[in-house]
Amino acid sequence: MKNQNSPLASLSYRSWRLAGCFILSLLLVSCGGHTSRVIDTPETRELKGWQKPYEVDGKRYQPLRDHHGFTQRGVASWYGRKFHGRKTSNGETYDMYGLSAAHKTLPMGVYVKVTHSGNGQQIILRINDRGPFVAGRIIDLSYGAAKQLGIVDSGTAKVQLVALGFRKTDHGQVEYQTPVDYDSGSFTVQIGAFSSSENAYRLTAKMKRDFGKAVVSEGMVNGQPIYRVRVGYFRSLEKAEVAVDNFVSSGFPGSYVIAFD
Repeated sequence: MKNQNSPLASLSYRSWRLAGCFILSLLLVSCGGHTSRVIDTPETRELKGWQKPYEVDGKRYQPLRDHHGFTQRGVASWYGRKFHGRKTSNGETYDMYGLSAAHKTLPMGVYVKVTHSGNGQQIILRINDRGPFVAGRIIDLSYGAAKQLGIVDSGTAKVQLVALGFRKTDHGQVEYQTPVDYDSGSFTVQIGAFSSSENAYRLTAKMKRDFGKAVVSEGMVNGQPIYRVRVGYFRSLEKAEVAVDNFVSSGFPGSYVIAFD
């Protein structure tokens, strides 16, 4: 069986073993070869563990609170027997023969349609795990899903991913709460947070000159003021994620996407 070193391979059993490490200690830990930690703040304390922002190998991920408008293109991989029967990130048991997948930021339980860009095969499956944490890979499929799409032998394939919504059954008919526009949304990129308002506003002024739009979002953490610098306005998540990569390579390693409500 190929692709046993799938990026999610260290984070399925991995993930909630890892999430257990997150929740209990909130310290950097090494689980399955990935250095990971949850980011717990007063603003996220009431969220479930898999809804909270987290870091893997120093890169921050912000789980989406809503799937609407989500579409993505990239490389899919798969994981199989080594993790069969172990826990996924939302606490379910991984069934390699079922139809499920891991994604870095989509809400748990959301159904997605995955289309193989090479052979046109399509499959609908449910997100119940986190990953894959390898550059360029956007989704890690169960063995059963990979088999239906025809990527077991190749190990990876280019795909298009579209969020369908949460599944409901009405008189035996399966329906999804489908978004109207798959390529819409309102996003910005947070490049840093400061305890000093002077530093935050100085950086914001520079970003505004360079990128046209930058603001400071003021808040409180543990009773202390915090000033978050957010840059740009993007109408798709894909464009915002490209901007994140550019900011990271420009010296802002903690950059991540923020969705406007």
